[in-house]
Amino acid sequence: MKFVQTEYGNKKGILRFPDHFVAVPVTFDDTGVVANADGKKIISAGTIVGGSTGSVLSDPSIKVIVQNDADAEGVAFNDVDVTHGPRGGAMLIHAFIDLAKLPTAPDPAAVTALEGRILFLK
Repeated sequence: MKFVQTEYGNKKGILRFPDHFVAVPVTFDDTGVVANADGKKIISAGTIVGGSTGSVLSDPSIKVIVQNDADAEGVAFNDVDVTHGPRGGAMLIHAFIDLAKLPTAPDPAAVTALEGRILFLK
């Protein structure tokens, strides 16, 4: 494991109601994440995610990947740096999310998959 210390100015808040949410601990996989201009692989807060080989809600050992489709299971709660490999983080499974603060608009199939647990508000 490589230890890298990075300081951030502010946390990006994606919740419309910050006192009403449920998040579960997950491991974010670096598969398919493209490095930015600084060479860092960042999964941004608000990214739609799901299990890489099955449901992470059924099997917590499954890593999550960016999955903005019908297999979506939740939303990344904070930015996660996967530059040096998979990293732990939190996935929202119940929340009211501000649609304007997401890095990418959710696919209609993802909205349907998350219906009843995640509500995207304008």
